Amino acid sequence: MLSRRTLMGALGLSIALASAPAAYAQDEIYIPLVSKGFQHQFWQAVKAGADQAAEEFGVRITFEGPDNETMVDRQIDMLAAALANKPSAIGFAALDSQAAIPLLRQAADAGIPVIAFDSGVDSDIPVATATTDNVAAAALAADKMAEFLGGSGKVAVVAHDQTSRTGIDRRDGFLNRIASEYPNIEVVSVQYGAGDQLTSTEVAKAILTANPDLGGLFGTNEGSAIGIVNAVREMGSEGVTIIGYDSGKAQTDAIRDGLMAGAITQNPVGIGYETVKAAVAAMNGETLPEIIDTGFYYYDQSNIDDAEIQAVLYD
Repeated sequence: MLSRRTLMGALGLSIALASAPAAYAQDEIYIPLVSKGFQHQFWQAVKAGADQAAEEFGVRITFEGPDNETMVDRQIDMLAAALANKPSAIGFAALDSQAAIPLLRQAADAGIPVIAFDSGVDSDIPVATATTDNVAAAALAADKMAEFLGGSGKVAVVAHDQTSRTGIDRRDGFLNRIASEYPNIEVVSVQYGAGDQLTSTEVAKAILTANPDLGGLFGTNEGSAIGIVNAVREMGSEGVTIIGYDSGKAQTDAIRDGLMAGAITQNPVGIGYETVKAAVAAMNGETLPEIIDTGFYYYDQSNIDDAEIQAVLYD
């Protein structure tokens, strides 16, 4: 359920869109991107790709997000403020797959194309979504986990949330592949750390304490994976296979050190670039695919220094 603050913001946007003075020159193409946050290197890499596209296509962008990935109301406020400036198009990475729909509907009604990036919304309002195939990527993580465990054992998941499309898809992509293909692997726990490495550390510690015979842990984003690494290191746990998601420096270091077995890396620079590129195309009336698949890779000690992998790491 939306908070009163969020509902008021949604109700007030229609007035803002109709009456707010243009904040920028009329001939300037302005495309704001409202992300999930800035606390992970992932988002800084997304911004770098967006900046690259903005320069290439001659548009002005802004890139902002809340302080952490639990602040749905704050993100909604940022979206409302961005739309009140009457942008040419907008990019949006939803923390909650449903909370922003009223605002996005008003944007569409005002003729502002919406491009979702990283995490979509439960609506057909966005004209395109630039994202990783998170279900397929998490299924690959499950396959790799099963290889390390020899097809049997106990595993657990530390996920970043259960409201965003990425959180849902990565969790379910992993769980469904385990359930369908590996009957001798038991998932003993699925917990949520809000994408925060400190919270995820405590969550992972609790899982390890409750399951001393645990064989593996899967972390669904950068903060989740780093939290697992910290927990295993601090507790001195042995024989636990860690599979992560994303590729900030703490994760690549853990893989090089042998503490993390491997991880999925997205293409964050590509996500940012494709979001701005799609926004420009949409405002020009071009037809776009519903999903712009920006790709993913599995990396470990064996291939981390390959050129193909190095190109999508962001440490």
